Amino acid sequence: MTQPAITIEGVAKTFRINKERNNTLKSALLRRGRSGHTEFQALKGIDLDIPQGSTFALVGDNGSGKSTLLKCLARILVPDAGTITRHGRIAAMLEVGSGFHPELSGRDNVYLNGSILGMSRREVDAKFDQIVDFSGVEDFIDQPVKNYSSGMYVRLGFSVAIHTEPEIMLVDEILAVGDASFQDKCAQKFAEFRRDGRTVVVVSHSLPQLREMADHAAYLDHGELRAHGAAEVVLEQYADAARTNIRTDENGRVRWGTGEALVERVEILGPHGPVGEEGLRSGERTTLRIHYSARSPIPDPNLGITLDTAEGENLWACFSRDQGARLEALEGRGHVDITIPALPLQRGLYRVHAGIVGTGADDVVDFVRDIAWLHVGHGTGLDSGGPVAMSGQWQAPAPARAQAPQQAQEPVQEGTQS
Repeated sequence: MTQPAITIEGVAKTFRINKERNNTLKSALLRRGRSGHTEFQALKGIDLDIPQGSTFALVGDNGSGKSTLLKCLARILVPDAGTITRHGRIAAMLEVGSGFHPELSGRDNVYLNGSILGMSRREVDAKFDQIVDFSGVEDFIDQPVKNYSSGMYVRLGFSVAIHTEPEIMLVDEILAVGDASFQDKCAQKFAEFRRDGRTVVVVSHSLPQLREMADHAAYLDHGELRAHGAAEVVLEQYADAARTNIRTDENGRVRWGTGEALVERVEILGPHGPVGEEGLRSGERTTLRIHYSARSPIPDPNLGITLDTAEGENLWACFSRDQGARLEALEGRGHVDITIPALPLQRGLYRVHAGIVGTGADDVVDFVRDIAWLHVGHGTGLDSGGPVAMSGQWQAPAPARAQAPQQAQEPVQEGTQS
């Protein structure tokens, strides 16, 4: 079994927060032995293994302990209790401009920051052009970094850090400062790290970004470890915790929203009506019928359907407003249909989630997970692997007609044969 890149055992960290400030000697003497501070427990006995070669996300609300844990991993902070075992060279990008001197040029700071991260001058010399090229600040490399924007700071600092070739990379929220093209570069670099068996530990509040890049995750809440494991599961747990009015209904399904209207059920119809035990066929016309009940009118509603694999991997999400469909206000009981002309799924079971959103994108009236299962009993039989059944036509280019070389003709001898 491969050893973890980092093993965290019983790690705890407490900070003192001053409640009163001694502005004068008199106030200090009058208070004497009375405590002027409170204690804030940032980490509470964290036990966690970070797998080698993973892109590991740390998620949680502000104050949950994510950045404190990252600083403990980077040896910037020392835990009050517990141990952290690291296997490999660590590089950390935790704050904008960390390790930079504002009066020095970008060029000088590359060498300064590289030495702080453990690179020799010869190593920096060899990688200098790559560092500057990746950062995209070549036009300003000889300018003092105090004149750099925060994005330029991040790009140059991150570029130095990744070119130390660490076995373990620690990255805080600072990547949000970079522009979209730089974030794409970083994502590609993280993918390269994973292929090389290196480990990335990243803190971010951008769940879409983490869903794209992370394969493992841990969820912290008020200094406690709430969940850890596969990223798609942990990130969904964190997202659920952040939603308001989340609850489990009488059927054991997770749902959330204000509740003025409810999705009662989703009916799955094939080309000839309700689907039997045999299920649907790939390529069939399929209708998902959302039955609802509204206690009060919902004007300009936005209804949505999401399909996941049985394992929870998202395949498709479709909302009526995004498709240009303007629905009448929902009142009382009724249903709304969405029809898929040719179901592009292979044989298997698929999770169906459904929801109703109000006028604003964040006005969730009701969203219920696993409200139905879509059963495809007959696949195409032509494709192998994966849940999607896409049609395609193979066509080879016509072979080029090669012109046959002309054969040399025998000289014709005139005369008669005797």
